Amino acid sequence: MAIITHVDIRMVDLKPKVVRQDAIQSFVSQETPIIRIFDADGVCGTGYSYTIGTGGSSVVALLRDHLAPQLIGRDAHDIEAIWRDLLFSTHATAVGAITSLALAAIDTALWDLQSRKTGIPLYQLAGGAKGKIPLYTTEGGWLQLETSQLVDDALAMKQQGFGGAKIKVGKPRAAEDVARLQAVREAVGHDFEIMTDANQGFDLSEAIRRARLFEAFDIAWFEEPLPADNVLAHQRLAAATTLPVAVGESMYSLGQFREYLALSACSIVQVDVARIGGITPWLKVAHLAESFDVAVCPHFLMELHVALCCAVPNSRWLEYIPQLDSLTHQGLRIENGHALPSDAPGLGIDWDWDAIAAGQLFTPIVIGK
Repeated sequence: MAIITHVDIRMVDLKPKVVRQDAIQSFVSQETPIIRIFDADGVCGTGYSYTIGTGGSSVVALLRDHLAPQLIGRDAHDIEAIWRDLLFSTHATAVGAITSLALAAIDTALWDLQSRKTGIPLYQLAGGAKGKIPLYTTEGGWLQLETSQLVDDALAMKQQGFGGAKIKVGKPRAAEDVARLQAVREAVGHDFEIMTDANQGFDLSEAIRRARLFEAFDIAWFEEPLPADNVLAHQRLAAATTLPVAVGESMYSLGQFREYLALSACSIVQVDVARIGGITPWLKVAHLAESFDVAVCPHFLMELHVALCCAVPNSRWLEYIPQLDSLTHQGLRIENGHALPSDAPGLGIDWDWDAIAAGQLFTPIVIGK
């Protein structure tokens, strides 16, 4: 058994290394709640979540006031039971972003603890399907960048062995998006993927129009073209274009993914381990997508998603956006444009607790003991 004795909650606010602007927002901070769960043997599991700019204090409040107290005395090995009990206890606020982000912090900590107690690296404990995953970059494709900057970054990442680059779309005129994509495609050739991301910025008619314009550039996918809650519009778009439609970062339950897949409204699943509520539901979504012969290309959180991508057979790409460099001793392992999961037990994240202590926004909250 692994009886939980106490829980430590804290949060840091990470400033992005580069300016990040897309069709609907700018990223000014990454509030990162961090939770540690301790068992009676003294083993500790660390989990985390994130918000973009706002909401971090709400996630912490939900953890402090409602979720963490329910962990005390539970067996940390009962990951599925704990996840379901916590979800039911918050049924009035689920499905929703704040609840999912809070659940994810706990669930990832429980998987970390389980991995450490068994001595099995997360990517093997969760499935062990492969030993590496190809990388594509997003950091050089933000909407505010000049076309020459997009080209320079894509060429630099191709030289480093990366397999693709994401270009944000959603300029006021379609011709602007087209010119940017054309310049990148002409520069990198056809042995390098170009992904596009509209961040839910279009309505259906404009999404169809731009998708047809983008088809000429052999685009790997058209990401979040429409508001995520409009599954029928995505279904109509998918039927109107040859571009793969990618969704998932703004979806918070297994049922939402089921509806998209059942209606053929997407062909790339970008499930986010924080926004879906943790590793437990992430794996369910990945296996659901596998049953539809659909690839998983998760959103953000590369430091955690590398292990999950290597756990399942239908993962295709890992998104390169560094988040945790300032809070860890060692970053993501990259070889020849591929990310490699850690062979060490746990999530594979080498936390720098001195840096976390220096950057935390409040005195750690301790529940239990």
